[in-house]
Amino acid sequence: MGLLWVTPRARLRRLAGRGGPSPLAGRTVLVTGASSGIGEATALLVAARGAHVVLVARRADELARVRASIEAAGGRASSYTCDLTDLDAIDALVERVLADVGTVDYLVNNAGRSIRRSLDLSYDRFHDFERTMAINYFGPLRLTMGLLPAMRAQGFGHVVNIVTWGVQMKAPKFAAYIASKTALDTWSRIAGRETYDDGVTFTNMRFSLVATAMVVPTDAYDNRTSMSAEQAAAKVVRALEDRPVTWDTVPGRIGGVVNVVAPRLSDALMARFHRSVPDSAAARGATPEVSEQQ
Repeated sequence: MGLLWVTPRARLRRLAGRGGPSPLAGRTVLVTGASSGIGEATALLVAARGAHVVLVARRADELARVRASIEAAGGRASSYTCDLTDLDAIDALVERVLADVGTVDYLVNNAGRSIRRSLDLSYDRFHDFERTMAINYFGPLRLTMGLLPAMRAQGFGHVVNIVTWGVQMKAPKFAAYIASKTALDTWSRIAGRETYDDGVTFTNMRFSLVATAMVVPTDAYDNRTSMSAEQAAAKVVRALEDRPVTWDTVPGRIGGVVNVVAPRLSDALMARFHRSVPDSAAARGATPEVSEQQ
């Protein structure tokens, strides 16, 4: 179960029942990584709530498929191909989107890459850290910074970041992945304080395991309980509507507290966990990795 931290006004609205259209109706929502997984499922739900969905991903054919599904159901969608590790391409994307559809009201930074590999196997793989920072931090940072001025000028905007409970748990074997997501999580908390008076807010979704193509190469996940992409998307849409500061899991919040109040105990427990769960075949180079989910 996740913990949704919301404003008192949002709590009252939920308790009373909205009794009307979704806050997303008539708004423009940009979703990255919209060609599959959480991004695709989020785009479909957002469109069903009456929003104009701006789909962004690398794969033009998959974007066309998702757009066709939305339009067949009576929704509105625009699609743009973009490599979100290319900062110049992101700048061009921002320019095109603002010219074509106007100000983006909601942004979902979903595209990302997960790498699970122990430090023993990473000494000669500095590029693991570079590529996770490129797609998980610098890409969404550049895109958000490009769209923020228009949001602030209109006095409204909301950014949802798909991060990880790892920012609280600090799990072994995920140094590259969690560090990049932590950077986005922290930047967004600070940015939200600077833009709060302008009506622009941020939510960090600290998900645990979600069953998408990105986790398939990690055989350690085979028997783990996971959330479906559709279940995760439902929580993303709720966060878009209610605009909480964070969405946390109960274990993630407990892990964050233990890291603060008993850090050496946490180190000992995580060290034991690290020894008990080996690197996957993909981490050892025995099977191909899945590329960035864009």
